[in-house]
Amino acid sequence: MHYHTGKRTLEEGEVYRPDILAVVDVTIDSLSTDLRVLSLDIHDHPEIKFEERYAHDAYTSFLEKCGFEVTRHHFLETAWVATYTHGKGGRVLGVNSEMDALPGIGHACGHNLIGIAGVVVACAAKAAMELLNIDGKVVLLGTPAEEGGYGKVKLWEKGAYKEMDVCLMCHPGPGPLHSFSLSNYLAVIRLEIEYKGYAAHAASSPWEGRNALDASVLAYANISLLRQQIKPTHRVHGIIEGHDWAPNIIPDNSKMYYYIRAPTTAEAEETLKRVVPCFEAAALATGTTVKVTREHTGNELVQNEVLGDELSNVIRKKYGYIDYVYGTATVSTDFGNISYRMPGLHPDFSIPTVPGGGNHTPAFTKSARSQAAHDATLTVSKALACVGMRVITDGEFLQQVKDAFEEQMKNKA
Repeated sequence: MHYHTGKRTLEEGEVYRPDILAVVDVTIDSLSTDLRVLSLDIHDHPEIKFEERYAHDAYTSFLEKCGFEVTRHHFLETAWVATYTHGKGGRVLGVNSEMDALPGIGHACGHNLIGIAGVVVACAAKAAMELLNIDGKVVLLGTPAEEGGYGKVKLWEKGAYKEMDVCLMCHPGPGPLHSFSLSNYLAVIRLEIEYKGYAAHAASSPWEGRNALDASVLAYANISLLRQQIKPTHRVHGIIEGHDWAPNIIPDNSKMYYYIRAPTTAEAEETLKRVVPCFEAAALATGTTVKVTREHTGNELVQNEVLGDELSNVIRKKYGYIDYVYGTATVSTDFGNISYRMPGLHPDFSIPTVPGGGNHTPAFTKSARSQAAHDATLTVSKALACVGMRVITDGEFLQQVKDAFEEQMKNKA
């Protein structure tokens, strides 16, 4: 495995409430062995979107043993919530743990690491509230189906986030060791395109058919040509499927699934206007019919500036450095939709990877179970827990967070 050597000298200076930092450090270090076992257990039992039953049971059992009040099957079959309250009143810290894997290649996006990060941030916040007698509440939400199922959006619509003042989570990616990124993710619009034609014998009477596969191939080519005319920060990509095809039958059906990504939701909407005619033109040229169905829209990730500045301060003084280059800035996440609706923070953290072995590759699946990846997960979790505890303990800081959210959202779609 290739290890980047990104260690830099830490900045001098104190962070907010060193007493909280001390509790966070000790708590997370003390849980490292148990969390490693949990992470590998999840990694060894990959489950795709909305099928995370093993992970659901593993996380909820672990959190009950840690003293949280746990609700299983929270709004969705494989979602769950774990809460802890100290004192009366107080502010509410929200945290997310993802669970789902990718079809065929397992935890190639490191959701086993994201899952334990959420757990240990919540555990550290709980310990700090207990030991330092701080009033507040932590809500850890187990969110299924990030990979294409928009689990967080479904949970938002059902009210799962309504208590939270802010929500925090993190995500692994390639990059130098000891590096953390606050780059933004892309907005995404997802489409399903269905062509209907007319079947015929491909040799004896092909002229009687209307080839739905030709329509998809032509649309694919149209979009490939369109890419030259769209901005380099935009992405348009998809696949072709069909059923009951045979070489000697003119295909009467085909289906395409396409993603349109851009730095903002508004930009994705503009590119959508140019992509849809590519599908329509293909139907016209082949004599088929087309139905374009717009599925989910994922908003770009809005990193709350005040939360991000606080995270950067903690990391630069205690754990490593922040950049805006590495990470997974050209992908998308359903947490983007949450960050459109409430203050949120979603830093990336780097784990050792092999060349060409970034997210969504079999090599990243292997990287996500390494000891170095585990250690990096605990480090970013310490910083996130410190940020979360400032939300709970510093009312003026929380107001700045909320003001920043309102300001950042003024020009959003």
